[in-house]
Amino acid sequence: MTDIKSMDLEELKTFVKELGEAEFRAKQLFEWLHKSLIDSFDECSNLSKAFREKLKEVASLTGMEAIEVFESKIDDTKKYLFALEDGNIIESVRMKYEHGNSVCISSQVGCRMGCKFCASTLDGLVRNLSVSEMLDQVYKIQKLLGERVSNIVVMGSGEPMDNYDNIVKFVKIISSDMGLNISQRNITVSTCGIVPKIRELADEGLSITLALSLHAPNDEIRKTIMPVANKYALKDVISACDYYFKKTGRRVSYEYSLVAGINDNIKEAMNLVKLVNGRNIHINLIPVNPIKERDFKQSDKLKIKEFKDFLEKKGVNATVRREMGRDIDGACGQLRRRFIQSERNS
Repeated sequence: MTDIKSMDLEELKTFVKELGEAEFRAKQLFEWLHKSLIDSFDECSNLSKAFREKLKEVASLTGMEAIEVFESKIDDTKKYLFALEDGNIIESVRMKYEHGNSVCISSQVGCRMGCKFCASTLDGLVRNLSVSEMLDQVYKIQKLLGERVSNIVVMGSGEPMDNYDNIVKFVKIISSDMGLNISQRNITVSTCGIVPKIRELADEGLSITLALSLHAPNDEIRKTIMPVANKYALKDVISACDYYFKKTGRRVSYEYSLVAGINDNIKEAMNLVKLVNGRNIHINLIPVNPIKERDFKQSDKLKIKEFKDFLEKKGVNATVRREMGRDIDGACGQLRRRFIQSERNS
């Protein structure tokens, strides 16, 4: 069966013509898929019954089911466990802000990057998500909420640059004015620092925000917590981010998880200032979410404040990320891993 939800409009035109239908039907079908968010071809009321029956025979709509929804009692964050057609489990998060609903989606089932503070990578990479599986995380959440999603962050399980082609296609479809029309300026895509793909993304002509998972001010510390640092030196990663800013005009966000005793003292703050000196960037300080498989501890609030204050005194734009969904295993991969382990033990 053909996964038509992963097709862009040009691919859909070719597909429709091969079925013997007029090309303009592709635009109608695209809007049913990506604006009306249909669950069945029977909903496509302006398509002939014969065409709808033909679609049922040759095409599929992504089969993704929300098997559990957890709601934070602290801040209205919702976390969704979705079962995919092949039995794999992924997770997505809805965060409620004054400016609207922001959804954090996964780009892979699992992850192979091996970052020491992240639960997503503990069981390794299973597979990439298709374009339709990424889209459907947003679509399903919007339908379940009954409210519009206005912001997307691709920071859930997986390394987006490891699923590059599907990510780029996802961004183009989700931002299409024939679909949900979510502004590319309201879409953030993260990476742990895969240099060639950062440069390739800069040349795509998109206007999304790039978020670099930095987490250390030098190669020595970075190598102890992020295996990718053994392949790409920090100077090359920063150079690629500079190129991204030059090509797109979009300020890069540097994500920095504060781990007690590892990267949270003033010496590291000084090195961080030297690293980013003079750049138009934003540093997002993240109190690390402890996971039981690692012995990393979250920095205490005083340390976090001292670190942030030091950066700001040196003219570096920095904020501390508001912790959301802590009472429902809000960090990447925690909920999925807990579910898998309970299934194994049952």
